[in-house]
Amino acid sequence: MEKYVCLICGYVYDPEIGDEDNGIKPGTKFEDLPEDWVCPVCSATKDNFEKQED
Repeated sequence: MEKYVCLICGYVYDPEIGDEDNGIKPGTKFEDLPEDWVCPVCSATKDNFEKQED
């Protein structure tokens, strides 16, 4: 699965890990995150993330 990096703080959303502290289960694709989900580190919105290049 593709990882996404926050352009503000550098946090990497890894779908294999999810964001369980905020109710996002492992296996949740970035595209399937709720629209109101924010970066758990800096509270940036989803539009501040971009796909991480390998």
